[in-house]
Amino acid sequence: MTFENTKAFAQELDSQDVLHNYRDEFIFPKVDGKKVIYFTGNSLGLQPKRTKSYIDEIMKDWAELGVEGHFYAHKPWWDYQERFAKPLSKIVGCLPSEVTVMNTLTVNLHLLMVSFYRPTQKRYKIICEEKAFPSDQYMFQSQVHFHGYKPEDAIVEIKRRDGEHNIRTEDVIAKINEVGDALALVLIGGVNYYTGQVFDMKAITAAGQAVGAKVGWDLAHAAGNVKLELHDWNVDFAAWCSYKYMNSGPGNASGCFVHEKYHADKELPRFAGWWGHNKERRFKMEPVFDPIEGVDGWQVSNLPVLSLAPYLASVEMFDEIGMEALIEKRDKITSYLEFILSEIDKEVASNFEIITPSNPQERGCQLSVFLHGEGRDLFDYLMKNGVIVDWREPNVIRLAPVPLYCSFEDMYDFGQILKEGINK
Repeated sequence: MTFENTKAFAQELDSQDVLHNYRDEFIFPKVDGKKVIYFTGNSLGLQPKRTKSYIDEIMKDWAELGVEGHFYAHKPWWDYQERFAKPLSKIVGCLPSEVTVMNTLTVNLHLLMVSFYRPTQKRYKIICEEKAFPSDQYMFQSQVHFHGYKPEDAIVEIKRRDGEHNIRTEDVIAKINEVGDALALVLIGGVNYYTGQVFDMKAITAAGQAVGAKVGWDLAHAAGNVKLELHDWNVDFAAWCSYKYMNSGPGNASGCFVHEKYHADKELPRFAGWWGHNKERRFKMEPVFDPIEGVDGWQVSNLPVLSLAPYLASVEMFDEIGMEALIEKRDKITSYLEFILSEIDKEVASNFEIITPSNPQERGCQLSVFLHGEGRDLFDYLMKNGVIVDWREPNVIRLAPVPLYCSFEDMYDFGQILKEGINK
């Protein structure tokens, strides 16, 4: 398609967009009484309007039923998380028995590493990407310290080549083969939070397992954003937060995947809790842990249903739409944003540099842009003029045109505001 940098063209794209009406399902912040252009769904998604009714339902059941809500609520609380299995399995590409919701992201990664990071004197190293999200870095450091190793010995970072912004798949695989028999775990962010690069999860998983390592993925920026086939890729484990592309609210619950090949292994080490115990016998208060067969066997505590309610509201919306439709619009609107940036760059004779891969197969719903020659003042101008973007030092803005609620007209309007901010 040949794009045009005009409002009329953007509005025509919106008129053809089968997801355009879902924009009305969300509540937008306002600046000077006008809805913002919201580009930070990669940090915190907007609130779906239907969320309130899901929370109100639990509050009503709690008021009317008290403790009996565990069994007699409209959606009984004791198995509330089971409602996520089928719709989430479609989002991340797995069997319903392989996915559950519990805790928060870093907590789940720590719990999963109990099972899947089992270092020995010979095999103890972890491979991750250079400049992983800080929470992952802290997690790796604390895990290797816990097992008696030094981070500088046990943690191997995949680095970018000089002058390049993204990590090459062949470099990841080469490093896996180089570490070889000493490699215990590969754990990488499926989408790099800073650049927006999507890693080749299938190829990297196969390479890691070929040398005898376990392979897991932090899918914080991938779940609800890119196509995932966790079961078919034979991924050992994964976890993700729900408040970015899946709009569940700040700091909300995490999704968790464990491949079915581990489900029947009751001897696999894990940190146990009663909500992971045999569901049919849970309330018999037995002294010996008998894990549920499936990923639910990794649960620890009974679930915070008031936190899960917003996530369920969003997951059911995803189920209505389907990932194929979301990805189709994602690719189109992200390409249109890329075009708009290029056109504005020409008009203002600036020097924008998009550090996110240009290949749609290597990116999701994010463009990270170096604004060479521009500083924090431009970010402040955008924010004051109703464009909510994310700033990363020294001069990078991250733009996430989320297909559920961003419009093509938003992309055009952003370009005009950006041009005004540079020319001011």
